[in-house]
Amino acid sequence: MGGGDSIVPHGTDEGSLWFSAHSSLDVGDNMILQDQNKKIERESTSSEIDEENTHPFRVDFEVTEQIKPDDLQCCCDELKIHKKDLKREKQKILRYKPGAWIEKVGGLETSDHDVPNTTCLLMVGPSGSGKSSLINRISKVLDDDKFAPPRAQESYNLHTENGTYFLQEYMMPRYSNSICLYDTRSLSYKLDKDEDIRMLKGWMKKGVRHGELVVRKTDNARLRKSLESKDHNKGYFSSETRKVNFVIYVVNGLLVLKAMKNAGALEKQYVETIVSTFNCPFLSFKDDKPVLVFTHGDLLSYTERAHVRGHLGRILGIPPTKQIFDIPDCDCPATASAIIGMLRYSLAHADRNFLQKCKVHKVSLSAYMILLILGIGVTIGLTQNTEVHVPLPKTRVPKSKPMIEWHKIRHIW
Repeated sequence: MGGGDSIVPHGTDEGSLWFSAHSSLDVGDNMILQDQNKKIERESTSSEIDEENTHPFRVDFEVTEQIKPDDLQCCCDELKIHKKDLKREKQKILRYKPGAWIEKVGGLETSDHDVPNTTCLLMVGPSGSGKSSLINRISKVLDDDKFAPPRAQESYNLHTENGTYFLQEYMMPRYSNSICLYDTRSLSYKLDKDEDIRMLKGWMKKGVRHGELVVRKTDNARLRKSLESKDHNKGYFSSETRKVNFVIYVVNGLLVLKAMKNAGALEKQYVETIVSTFNCPFLSFKDDKPVLVFTHGDLLSYTERAHVRGHLGRILGIPPTKQIFDIPDCDCPATASAIIGMLRYSLAHADRNFLQKCKVHKVSLSAYMILLILGIGVTIGLTQNTEVHVPLPKTRVPKSKPMIEWHKIRHIW
C-alpha cells in the first residue's frame, strides 16, 4: 500500500522498485471520481453524531457499516504484486548497512561522512496512531515470521493511562545492528502543544536512549507516581545515546477520516496537532520532512483510504503517492510492499543526511605546520643567543692606609 497499486521502476537503478498503493487514483487534485464523492457524501450524511459527546478514539462504526466484506479483504489480486519483485526489494533492506546509499555528490565520498554503526529511525505520532502495532508488523515482515510474538507492547483501551512511557529500541531485523526503530511516547492533542515541541526537540537535539522514562511537565502527581513505580531500574537505561537519523510520523487514518467528516472540536485538535508537530523544524533535516504512515486502513474502503491520503498530502504539503504510505493491520503482500517501500525511503534519506566529518583543508594544515615549526625554531634560536648576565655581588675594597711621609719625620732619627 503506501506508494502504489503496482510495483513500478523508479530511478536508474535496475531493479530498484517503489511500492505505491492506489497510484492509478489521482489523489492530488482530483483523487476520486464524482460517483465516489457522492457515495462519501451519503455516508457522511448518514453518520452524523453529536459533536459534544464525540471522542476521536471511539471507533465510528457508521463509517464502516456500509463497507462490504469484499472491501476488507486483502487487495493482493488487485495490486498484482509479484513475489519475485517483493523478495528482491526485501533483500535490499536486509543487506542494508549504514551509509550504503550515500549519494556521492559535491566530490564527497562515504568516508567523508560521520556514519553511525546503526541507523536510528524515530517513530512519533499522536495518541492512538498505532506506532507499537506498526513496529510489530514491520518486525514480522523483515523476520518473515507471522507467528512471532509481538515485540512492542500494544495498547487496547486508550481511555486508560496506557501507552509507551519509556523509550524502546527495536533492532530490525531481530538480532541485527544495522537498523533500529524507536517507539516513543505519544504526542497529546488535548494538552499544551508546547509540551509536544519540547519533547520532540529533546529527542532530536540530545538523542534517544533505550529505557529512558519520558515525563511531561503536565503529568499529574498520580501518573508520575505510577510511572516511578514502573521504573524498576530507578533511572537506569542504556548508556548509548543514539542520534536520530530520520523520522517516521504515524497517524490513525480512521481518526483523520472522522475529522474530515465531522469537524468536531476534538477532531479539529487531532488534525491541528498533526499539522503543527509534523511541520516542527526539529523533525526535518534541511528540506527533508518526515515520511508519513497512516494506519487502520483495514477499517476503511479503498475510496476512503484514497481520500485520507489526498487530504494528508494537501494539509502537510507532501506528495501523497511518494511520501505517504498506507500500512493497514493485515498480512498480505500489499502491506509487506508498503512496509518495504517506507523503509527504503526512510533509510535512503537517512543516509543522505549523515553529517560530514570536520576536516581541515590540506593546504591550510600544511601552512599551519610550517608556521608552527618556524615559530619553534625562532624561539630556540633566541634562547641560545641571548646571554644571561647574572649580577655579581659587590666586593668591598678595604680602604688603604695612608702612606707615611718619611721626609716629615726624619728629624726623629
